[in-house]
Amino acid sequence: MDGISDDGSMAISIIAFIGSVFSPWYSWSGRKNPHNHCSLNVVTYGRRGRWTMTERKEKSIGIDTNNFQIGPSNICWNGKSLDINFKEITIPHLDFLEGTVSIYPEYITDIEVLLKPDGTHIWRPFAPISRIKVETNKKGWKWEGNAYLDGNFGTRALEQDFSYWTWSRLPFTNHTTTFYDAELKNRTTTNIALQFSKDGSISTIKPPPLKKVKRTKWFLKRVARSDQDFDPLQNKALLDAPFYSRSELLTKVNGEKTIGIHEALDMNRFTNPFIQPLLCVKIPRDF
Repeated sequence: MDGISDDGSMAISIIAFIGSVFSPWYSWSGRKNPHNHCSLNVVTYGRRGRWTMTERKEKSIGIDTNNFQIGPSNICWNGKSLDINFKEITIPHLDFLEGTVSIYPEYITDIEVLLKPDGTHIWRPFAPISRIKVETNKKGWKWEGNAYLDGNFGTRALEQDFSYWTWSRLPFTNHTTTFYDAELKNRTTTNIALQFSKDGSISTIKPPPLKKVKRTKWFLKRVARSDQDFDPLQNKALLDAPFYSRSELLTKVNGEKTIGIHEALDMNRFTNPFIQPLLCVKIPRDF
């Protein structure tokens, strides 16, 4: 999930992993037991922003119909909101980030989208239009804003099938638009453009062209959808890594400007043998 505060000054992203796709520990294990490699990645952006992503073993994991326990943190669906309660150690600050985030969906979709025709990678945009309430132990970190909730599922490693992908979710007055564009290892592409309206309707739309966005500090290639007469640009850098970028994107679709969340991922860079050991610092494992 991700959320942006109503005043635009703060943002948050939270990803729960069962079999962490970016974990070097999971990769080195041969990806044999995903439940032995779970983590809750909580990243806060803005003043006093923090990063957490401790990988935990199966003995620290609990899963039932409406709850997911990951060490000291918990995700719970109560029928109205998805509540995320967390207490995680931060990197590199080595303090604790503790708090509660609640996601209130406008509605829950039933749509499943194949990212590959064979069904080995599936995207589930659960609640593209949501509200968020955030409260943490960091001063000033109590706010509300717009949010988005989705999930990805796969039976193969991302680097086996994808070379590069970019994704964005763009909030508008009466709808949210999402774009998914991926380059696959077999030289085909996946291009998905969906519009989620507040009345619950979902439609496939004709996407505007893919246009270049300025490369990151790591010179990571970025592209984004935008009307022909507008060049999309980064409004705010959120996460900048050698193989991955998350940012607030200013773009224009069907004549309307908006600021949303944009991601770019280069799996060829991710598989570089020099990258994996570096990730151990950002993704410590609880032994």
